[in-house]
Amino acid sequence: MAGAGAGAAAAIAQAIKASGTVVRVEPDDFVRILGRQDNPLVIWAKGGVFGSRLRYLTSYKGFAFLAQCSSPLHIPGTAEVIAAKKIWIPT
Repeated sequence: MAGAGAGAAAAIAQAIKASGTVVRVEPDDFVRILGRQDNPLVIWAKGGVFGSRLRYLTSYKGFAFLAQCSSPLHIPGTAEVIAAKKIWIPT
């Protein structure tokens, strides 16, 4: 059984390495980051236990920024928006 736990820990560590740096920000800060880009790419998905939270993800200057909120964000019209089934971020 100890081997299975070590294998799972290694898989989680690899997932974190593969995902790069994810910065969690407040929704208002996320919208400001979008405003700094000409044509931002935004990925969003419903999340949470009951699907009551919205998660938004974008990249900016080599970092991935994640915001969570209960109501839709105002996304600039110049943004390319992709709806995903799920956004999973390793913890």
